[in-house]
Amino acid sequence: MNTCVIPARYASTRFPGKPLAMLGGQTVIERVYRQAKAVMDRVVVATDDERIRQAVERFGGCCVMTRADHRSGTDRIEEAVTLMGDVADSDIVVNLQGDEPFVRPEQISQLLDLFSQPDCQIATLGKRFSSWQAVQNPNSPKIVVSSQGYALYFSRSVIPYVRGQEPGEAWLQHFPYLKHLGLYAYRRQVLHEVTQLPQSPLEQAESLEQLRWLEAGYRIRVGLTTHETVGIDTPADLLKAERLLDAADNT
Repeated sequence: MNTCVIPARYASTRFPGKPLAMLGGQTVIERVYRQAKAVMDRVVVATDDERIRQAVERFGGCCVMTRADHRSGTDRIEEAVTLMGDVADSDIVVNLQGDEPFVRPEQISQLLDLFSQPDCQIATLGKRFSSWQAVQNPNSPKIVVSSQGYALYFSRSVIPYVRGQEPGEAWLQHFPYLKHLGLYAYRRQVLHEVTQLPQSPLEQAESLEQLRWLEAGYRIRVGLTTHETVGIDTPADLLKAERLLDAADNT
């Protein structure tokens, strides 16, 4: 049985309580949960906050209480899966962020399909950038992918460098820059292993957790999607999300 775990914290520096913020008549966490439930065998919210637990149980969701001192959402997921106790080593665990209410069920299915390759240990998604301005944004990590579809590197910098061309829109014509979408899936045993690793020099330099896994030799398969996900990090993002919902309802 494959499992989707949604890590959700109440204490966010930029937007405290965002999992419980209302979006189109539902909390953000409920929207994320229902998107996952459309395609996953089992969906669980992992939280350290009683208010989130109560909200999840009110809409009929499943919740696991975890510690408050985790370094990352991946560590919180590992604790949640350990507490559940019935996830087999051969199962796939999906890490779906609790602030991604616009993730599409087909993107989750695409992640799971990547494990048809037996050597796939971790999977994630990338989307081609559409503008040079977006490529330059350090908050949108870039992925360089091998010809076999595995990640070679992730960076906040613009990589690769296109020699012989002035940086700008021309670079987009010479290379398909890929934006990393923060959606992961792991084989159960691999999830356990990567959470035992110490922080690596590359991870510390770029503040990208996935570089720890690459540096340790794990392989991350990258699927390509044409759909953008819209994360909610600030109250301003929530207003944008409301406008997106309104636009969708009017089409």
